[in-house]
Amino acid sequence: MSQIRESIAVLILTLSGLTGCAHDVRSAENADSLHLAEAKAAMRDLWTGHIFWIRNVVSDNAVHNAAARDAAEQEVVVNAKKIANTITPFYGEKASEKLFSLLTGHYGAVKEYSEATVAENPLQQEAALTRLARNTDEIAVFFSEANPHLPKDTVRSLIAAHGAHHVLQITQFKERDYVHEGETWKVMKQHVYVIADALTVALATQFPSKFS
Repeated sequence: MSQIRESIAVLILTLSGLTGCAHDVRSAENADSLHLAEAKAAMRDLWTGHIFWIRNVVSDNAVHNAAARDAAEQEVVVNAKKIANTITPFYGEKASEKLFSLLTGHYGAVKEYSEATVAENPLQQEAALTRLARNTDEIAVFFSEANPHLPKDTVRSLIAAHGAHHVLQITQFKERDYVHEGETWKVMKQHVYVIADALTVALATQFPSKFS
């Protein structure tokens, strides 16, 4: 099976089981509920920004609107920095810089796939998917080593499904399939909420005093 079909298969599984997406993160019993809720909302907002701006990049790329695409890309980078900065109080500047590098690598692979799709270049698409899969593994290792409440396989599954959403969305924009893209967007947003909540609860469980 090609990596493109594997990505779509991951997406189908996500579409059918998103509401039951399991992650091995226990509730942060000692964290203040209000502070935790605020942190969850902030993290959700940042991850929604991530998919919002990348959506703009790939949609503009599909219709060859270079000026709009480049402006959206700047926002993607700003957003990645903001997400990376959320872990600075817990793990320090070096870890934040590493996460920023991983997030920009994630975006770079998505952008490469978008460009290959517009150019109808299957070899470049496969190369982009390989890069995306490698980056997914690197993100999983990073979070699992930083936080014992984020198992590597769990993080890998969450990020792999997230990447598959990008892949499907790119295809839908290329094919001008806007109705189904709208459905994909809803699933993408719900899934990044799962990612954001998993990260936030894991931080609160590891560092309860920072949420009290």
